[in-house]
Amino acid sequence: MQIPKGATIAVADGERLNLFNNSGEESAPTLIALPGASISTDNRSSGGRHQSSSANPSESQLEEDSFAAGTAAFLNKQVLDGKIDSLIIVAAPRTLGELRKHYHKALVAILAGEIAKDLTGHALADVEKAITAA
Repeated sequence: MQIPKGATIAVADGERLNLFNNSGEESAPTLIALPGASISTDNRSSGGRHQSSSANPSESQLEEDSFAAGTAAFLNKQVLDGKIDSLIIVAAPRTLGELRKHYHKALVAILAGEIAKDLTGHALADVEKAITAA
């Protein structure tokens, strides 16, 4: 996958969000780390309405889903405020599924790609390789 120049890359799992910007060219990306984002975990819409039992999500899974919902809300706001005009999301598969439930149509419109892979905590070079190989 090509990484558009100026694109924002969001690398997430159920606990962390790392943001990068491609300051290089599409065929030769150079990712620069962006400042961390403050993510609200108040949204428990995916599973918060369930009571705890073996058939329902655990508290830790609810926290991860809430973080994913908060991440989507943050990204939606950035897109709507015009701060992101091209976005690639790299997320753990379950997190990516939860993120998708909360995408705004404006985010979908500028989404350049998604990769279902957990790369949080990996070296920047690993993130670049994974995206260009996708």
